[in-house]
Amino acid sequence: MRAEFPDFRLGAVLATSFTGTLSERHGEAVERIPTPRRLADWLAIYGLDVRSCTPDQLDLARELRESIHAAATAAALQEPLPACAVRILNDRSGHGRATAMLTPEGKRRWQLGPASALEDALGVIAADAIAVIAGERDGRLALCASPTCRAAFFDTSRSRTRRWCDMNTCGNRQKKARFHANQSRSTTSAE
Repeated sequence: MRAEFPDFRLGAVLATSFTGTLSERHGEAVERIPTPRRLADWLAIYGLDVRSCTPDQLDLARELRESIHAAATAAALQEPLPACAVRILNDRSGHGRATAMLTPEGKRRWQLGPASALEDALGVIAADAIAVIAGERDGRLALCASPTCRAAFFDTSRSRTRRWCDMNTCGNRQKKARFHANQSRSTTSAE
């Protein structure tokens, strides 16, 4: 990965990890796929290798990302899904023609078409989002408790009470803020 770009936030769920390529949505937003090459880098991490990506394809990917975020947010809040987001998810899923392949090691690998690799990759992400939002997986959609983040994430913890999209970033930041606030109160009350 190139040092001039922010690190990716990686997770076990493809669709919600993809929405994490834009973080701090309610603060100073951090775009983690600012270039077509960076999108290809992210896709490669998830086994969706594409040789190239155009600026127009990056725009399609970002449109899908925002549609997943909008639909997942609505689902987490138990609100009606935005019609535009549903349309884009269905459209991207329908355009993808990726094939799931089983490796000799027993892992799933995606085979993308040579002429439509990026479209196929977006189709895989959209299909994953549809499965998550439709409740086909064991877990629940939730929103990060950080007021600047509010990322949608998929909670598979035993109690389904996870509060942070990522304990190492948002959770840690909130714990530090609480600690410093408590320290300030202790210092003020001791004076």
